[in-house]
Amino acid sequence: MTFTRFLSRPRPLIHYYKGVLKYRMMLFNKDIGIDLGTANTLIYIKGKGIVVNQPSVIAVDTGVRRILAVGREAKNMIGKTPEHIKVVRPLQDGVISDFEMTANMLRVFLKGILDGAGLLTRIRIVVGVPSGVTEVERRAVEEVIRQMGARDVFILDEPMAAAIGCGLPVDDPMGCMIADIGGGTSDIAVIALGGIVTSTSLRHAGDKLNEAIIAYMRRSYDLLIGDRTAEELKIAIGCAYIDDGADDDEKLLYLDAKGRDIITGLPKIIKVSSKEIHEALEESIGVIIDGVKNTLEHTPPELAADIVSHGMVLSGGGGLIRGLDKLITRHTGLQVFIAENALEAVAEGTGKSLKNIEKLERYASKKLKK
Repeated sequence: MTFTRFLSRPRPLIHYYKGVLKYRMMLFNKDIGIDLGTANTLIYIKGKGIVVNQPSVIAVDTGVRRILAVGREAKNMIGKTPEHIKVVRPLQDGVISDFEMTANMLRVFLKGILDGAGLLTRIRIVVGVPSGVTEVERRAVEEVIRQMGARDVFILDEPMAAAIGCGLPVDDPMGCMIADIGGGTSDIAVIALGGIVTSTSLRHAGDKLNEAIIAYMRRSYDLLIGDRTAEELKIAIGCAYIDDGADDDEKLLYLDAKGRDIITGLPKIIKVSSKEIHEALEESIGVIIDGVKNTLEHTPPELAADIVSHGMVLSGGGGLIRGLDKLITRHTGLQVFIAENALEAVAEGTGKSLKNIEKLERYASKKLKK
């Protein structure tokens, strides 16, 4: 073929370079999903899965304004620091309460992940937020993520992310129901055809349960315990429902609660049973049950029929409280299933949603672009 004839057939060459360019752009994409939770922050990298799962805590030396620790190491400092060290949980009730600390914490978590990102790398980040947050709160999340260098930011409601992470058929006309109970918020939603049909977002979740246990120990035993001890009691022996006949001591769980006697001011240890923790949590769990009922009351009849047939799914750390599934069944008559990946469902959902950008744009409450 002569050079003149080659020039007369430019289209295959153009198509070739278009294909190469598209392939190279795919190589330069870095897709990240973030579950920016009140209790824990999880980061999902496309192709790698969850690479960060750390408590949402940061410790700072206020004297020299230096970050001392983040994540698990910082959490271990809670209640044990001198005056010049400040331990902060920068997210409260599912939203950012301390903008600067949240940004600093995320920079540390993302440091190794974004180090290899060059000028040509297109960073796309999906962030899970409670379904009830305001526009101002969404903008605060977007601004923090934008500082990480993201070109595209997708804000995804946590119940939608959790449903995707659990593998529920969110695109089908058949309705599915999920309750994601995290540290700061409980999000209950009915989903169909790629969108949330009805939802209830409660700023009443794991942290409120801890507070209820602290109040119970103070009221019943004059014992002052900290958040960490309350959380340990909740996880180890907490229960939302006790079967008939469970009063038998052999069927109850026990754990030592360590704290300070309010009257004497001296250290004190009390042996606590799962029945007592059930009593402590009863009122707070009732708020979540009311949220489930409220969501069902606002569900269209056809979708309600689907949910009766297929049940609902529990995700989030709060969903793992013993007997919560049985208690919801008792109050609503629904079959309730606990997600196998309850703790990671939101993070996995944010990551998996990046597999199809067109669907993600439909799922996302809002897409924010530079």
